[in-house]
Amino acid sequence: MIQEVSRVIIHERDVNILLEKVLDLLEQRMGMLCGTFTLLIGDTLSIEASRGLDESRRNQVYRIGEGITGHVAETGRSHIIPDLRKDPRFPNRAGLRKYSGQVAFICVPLFHHEEIIGTLSIDRPVEPDSDLERDAALLEIVAGITADAAAECIELRSERQSLLEENRKLRNMLADNPGKLVGNCREMQLIYQQVRQVAPSDATVLIRGASGTGKELLARAIVELSNRKDKPFITLNCAALPENLVESELFGHERGAFTGAVARRIGRAEEADGGTLFLDEIGDLSLQTQVKLLRLLQERTFSRIGSNEELHSDVRFLAATSRNLEELMEKKLFREDLYYRLNIFPIMMPDLAVRKGDVLLLAEHFIEKMNLKYGKKITGLSPAAVNMLTTYSWPGNVRELENCMERAVLTAQSDCIHHYNLPPALQYRQFHGAPPGAEGGKAPLEVLMREYERELITQALKRNKGNCSAAGRELGLSPRMISYRMSKLNIKPE
Repeated sequence: MIQEVSRVIIHERDVNILLEKVLDLLEQRMGMLCGTFTLLIGDTLSIEASRGLDESRRNQVYRIGEGITGHVAETGRSHIIPDLRKDPRFPNRAGLRKYSGQVAFICVPLFHHEEIIGTLSIDRPVEPDSDLERDAALLEIVAGITADAAAECIELRSERQSLLEENRKLRNMLADNPGKLVGNCREMQLIYQQVRQVAPSDATVLIRGASGTGKELLARAIVELSNRKDKPFITLNCAALPENLVESELFGHERGAFTGAVARRIGRAEEADGGTLFLDEIGDLSLQTQVKLLRLLQERTFSRIGSNEELHSDVRFLAATSRNLEELMEKKLFREDLYYRLNIFPIMMPDLAVRKGDVLLLAEHFIEKMNLKYGKKITGLSPAAVNMLTTYSWPGNVRELENCMERAVLTAQSDCIHHYNLPPALQYRQFHGAPPGAEGGKAPLEVLMREYERELITQALKRNKGNCSAAGRELGLSPRMISYRMSKLNIKPE
């Protein structure tokens, strides 16, 4: 039986299945009626694998020193009860009534690096020729050779708990973020503080930052924390329309005000009455429109094109721009009085290049978003992909990262995004210089193929717990060939 247990341990990679198979062998070879592997998690023993247990006992936990199992875990000594039916410590044990003859209980400790990590126990029928001491010695051997697997099970559970705890903390942190903003770096924390300060008021906010940094998301976050969150939120991109249409879109027009004006049109300023008006790329407004906007900002009054009627609109103004307004003022392309009226509470959105700590957080956020959009189940990023994401300069900021992750999710063939799923622009960190063998920041085919091979071998080794032979079989390579490739690529199995 020891040989069979050893064979299971060598070939089975899933620890939980391994423990179940060991119990199967004990059932087949020793006539085990009931058996459990318990593992020490903190100061309690919980059942990790079992055979023959009633449903009510499968989730049972023991404290150190409690009962026979707890006593074995406390002392590190095996314990034998020759007849469960006559032992006063088991008066009402569930399942005893189904045993027709004498049944013994044997419990042995699991040692890993001379520390107790759990127990192995069985109920087995007693025959005239049964030798319980010999059975206990056999169980101790089985426990000894399965202890490494049991320790790995504890480690996996601990890692899972750590990941769940980290995920919970991150979600709590994200839940505290205003609106749908994602990021926990120092720069974003300052922005969250500014948003909470200005949102409850009706003060005009000027949001500045490069294209793709999330200026409109920030504007929406301000609105969600304001007293106007249930009122209209109207947006107008001043750079998206021809100059002669911006004024009409903003203030509206009367019928016949110009060629093509066949009916009265309500402008965005009027639509936003009682709510918030967000003007994106305000630096692209013409000087003529800037004059009328200044009046609206100061007096909250305006007139439609083609009308002398003065209208009033109770709106809160949020504006955004990616242009240097100070330079525009020097060139007389932006009015100073409008600038000072807008610049009451400026907020600067940082480039993604200075938010290195948020890149992976944003990447995971976009992976979840794209999983829902495309019905995929991507769960993570390979180390090479992580390295590329965190060292790239992101000139397109968050928008570029979102597009990058959308492409990666679409091209991924497994549950992991690899470096070769990322766009070519990320393949090498050109702003840090070319990799070995590359000229002018561009990688030749040989270098790309070497990195691709390194990724394939590394992932195969991870899936096979560092077992080089198993990784070689998975990739169709002989042990000698995979050892040669690993040496050439400087890959260490550990």
